[in-house]
Amino acid sequence: MNMRTKVPLGLCCVAVVLSAQNNLKTTVTQRYFAGVRRNLEAAADAMPEAKYGFKLTDGQMSFAEWINHSTERNFSDCAVLKAETAPEAAKKVAGLKSKTEVSQALKDSFAYCAAAIEGIDDQKVLASPQMTYSLLHVVVHNNEIYGNIAGYLRSSGIVPPSTASRLNQKGKQ
Repeated sequence: MNMRTKVPLGLCCVAVVLSAQNNLKTTVTQRYFAGVRRNLEAAADAMPEAKYGFKLTDGQMSFAEWINHSTERNFSDCAVLKAETAPEAAKKVAGLKSKTEVSQALKDSFAYCAAAIEGIDDQKVLASPQMTYSLLHVVVHNNEIYGNIAGYLRSSGIVPPSTASRLNQKGKQ
């Protein structure tokens, strides 16, 4: 076989193995989705209600707006994964202001995403560029949001949840 045949054949074999083992879904779920979900939900709980309107600078979104942005995107991306329109709750997110409403909507959006991810497999996701984008966007975009709000937490004297969990693990060793 020449190189022109070997490379595509090798890529096909890798794709078949990945599909059979559901590696993409498993990796996304265990390594990325679960962690960013835990961190964002804990950050929303840790920030005091009075700081939900806080902005690092005038040109930035408030803490609540960042959380709402995550919630909106979760509903949007995970609706694609479920092959349905976003739930009614997604339409109300932009108007949420209080800590209770904002943090509960975030938790609801992550529960919706968890169900969406549970209902997919690698073959289904890899068959559609939009589904692949949506799955990866759920974790990548939420990690970007978490990176932004970590500064809001630190500026408010709160250790971000990801740092706090690492510090707790070191203390137990």
